[in-house]
Amino acid sequence: MSGFLGPYSVAPAALPLGLVVADAVGLGVLLVAAVVVPVRRWLERRVLHRRTARLIGPGLPPNAEQGQSRWRRRWSARAPSGPARIALLGGVVVAWLLPGAAGLAIGVLVGAALWRWLPVVRSPTAQRALREEELLTAQLPLAAELLAACLGSTASPTRAAEAVARTVGGPMERRLSATAAELSLGAPPAACWDRFGADSAVLAPLARCLIRTTVSGAPPAVPLRELAVSQRASAARAAHARVRRAGVLATAPLGLCFLPAFVLIGIAPVVLGLVTGFAGRI
Repeated sequence: MSGFLGPYSVAPAALPLGLVVADAVGLGVLLVAAVVVPVRRWLERRVLHRRTARLIGPGLPPNAEQGQSRWRRRWSARAPSGPARIALLGGVVVAWLLPGAAGLAIGVLVGAALWRWLPVVRSPTAQRALREEELLTAQLPLAAELLAACLGSTASPTRAAEAVARTVGGPMERRLSATAAELSLGAPPAACWDRFGADSAVLAPLARCLIRTTVSGAPPAVPLRELAVSQRASAARAAHARVRRAGVLATAPLGLCFLPAFVLIGIAPVVLGLVTGFAGRI
């Protein structure tokens, strides 16, 4: 019977009732999280697919989520992500394997550590948006300098936006080309530049700078050059921070490899010698 008690090797009668109940609850939560919930979601998808196939024929339409139940939509919105599920399962397993309140505390710590250090799983749309933001951040200093040069040479905002768009390319080209098209149609420049940086936190400083110069009538060359300098300085600081973090992450595994040897060679003999000396005196 002792082989069925998980981490314990004593008879069931020798176990405290609280530990048995805690183990049973932990095992139940683990089974529900690992088996019951995925199976229930799979069954709901099957039922939804069959109902949709009976109504409109075989195949799942793109808007089939409209036929989901209210519980299904709420669960999809509130269900934990992949890393959160792994962290939850890891914490429950550790809490079940280790006895008592100490095991529960260690399980909570393990779950929190897994949730903190596991990478975030992003959807393809989120990955494309993140990649576009990175490209815009890299293109922003050059675009600001080119706009300063074009507007400083008495070029119109429409011509300046078109010229810079053709030069920088990438996602900046699409946004500047759209703004240039709006300006050529006679839209207010302040409104055009406001829409230019409305949906991007990276382009918001450039849009605010151009709006201020448009409203006040001041020459935009100096503020745009200052913006380019500040953006390059921020990029340099971020690069230095990444280099320092990479150095720390590279030395951490090496330290973990040498730590057991240091404990066994440097600390364990000293502790054993002290214990032996005290035992001899006693």
